[in-house]
Amino acid sequence: MRNLQKLAAGILEEVLAGAALHQVLPQRVQQLQTPGERGALQDVVYGSLRQLGRLDCWLEALLERPLTDPQLGWLLRVAIYQLAYTRAPAHAVVHNAVTAAGEGWRRGLANAVLRNFQRRRAELDQLAAERPSARWSHPDWWIAKLQAQHPAHWQGILEAGLLHPPFTLRVNARHGDVAEYLQRLSEAGHPARQTGADAVTLDKAVSVHGLPGFDEGRVSVQDAGAQWAARLLDAQPGERVLDACAAPGGKTGHILERADVALTALDVDPARLARVQENLDRLHLRASLVAGDASNPEAWWDGQPFDRILADVPCSASGVVRRNPDIKWLRRPEDIAQFAAQQAVMLEALWRLLAPGGTLLYATCSVFHEENDGQVQAFLTRHADDAVRRLLPEVLSNGSLLPDAEHDGFYYALLQKT
Repeated sequence: MRNLQKLAAGILEEVLAGAALHQVLPQRVQQLQTPGERGALQDVVYGSLRQLGRLDCWLEALLERPLTDPQLGWLLRVAIYQLAYTRAPAHAVVHNAVTAAGEGWRRGLANAVLRNFQRRRAELDQLAAERPSARWSHPDWWIAKLQAQHPAHWQGILEAGLLHPPFTLRVNARHGDVAEYLQRLSEAGHPARQTGADAVTLDKAVSVHGLPGFDEGRVSVQDAGAQWAARLLDAQPGERVLDACAAPGGKTGHILERADVALTALDVDPARLARVQENLDRLHLRASLVAGDASNPEAWWDGQPFDRILADVPCSASGVVRRNPDIKWLRRPEDIAQFAAQQAVMLEALWRLLAPGGTLLYATCSVFHEENDGQVQAFLTRHADDAVRRLLPEVLSNGSLLPDAEHDGFYYALLQKT
């Protein structure tokens, strides 16, 4: 456990300095030998980041003066997280953290802080409940923005951000239906339930290669909210379709599972396009992969218009923070305006590629107004004299799919060039 604590503390320090969690964690996981150790490290890192606001509050209250040793601070946060949120034996957590702290005053301070945490837990819980950034474990500016933009739902959005994300699969309609696959899961000892037209959510996450038919392309891992994209786009057989910003290819595969279309999968990063190809190979599906910038079609477009375009634009990812808990601590308020500016350019560029009568699905995994309905309303205002119509799916409230226990947060707007 000592090695795990030190590894987790090092990851937190590196990520909060600006490194991407999805890049740092896999490198450190390789230093552990067993699947159990690797799973425990991932759980502690993700959990500590989800609850970081509360951990910061607790540690501040437990220290008589600010800590001058950042590494010790991260080690203490990890140990406090284990004491508060895991089943690890308290005596082992404290012993290993004290040992990992080093010698002299560091050892004594670690012991005092962790023992005091156990004694003062009720008091510390009350303190955290009175401080928004600790109670909700999100930055104050993030909380204030949600309160202003989602006055009826802000608490639910924040609560969802602290949950462990559901393990949801998309059933490949080319190889069966949800009912059939639920039966296969039951026979394999994996309790699950239907959570969407093509979605099943397992009670417990498992290795994908242990899932019935996964390696043969019968199912894919994809959040139930993300599965709305292909259904709303509703591409029809024989149509020419563009999936802009396609990597890693979950929505690409879903579009092709639903209809035989001529699909172009576009992404600015050639390395991420390789992930798209890997997914398509497993699903036994084909698309034309193009490395290019959706904001600059002239560099890659062949001049032939598309019948359907999925504009899954870069965004703050504020709707998927439980899967990417580092995001809420690394984002800054000014980032939202920068994303919105980039989205506006991309939306205008892609609109020019759409055939008359065609539809464009604007999509984000954000819950912030500037990137969602604000973006679409600004587009409609700019094109007030053009032949554009917004189609409003009855299943979504103004396009927003707010995060909850069943799915992450997304926004969808379907625009038709009439």
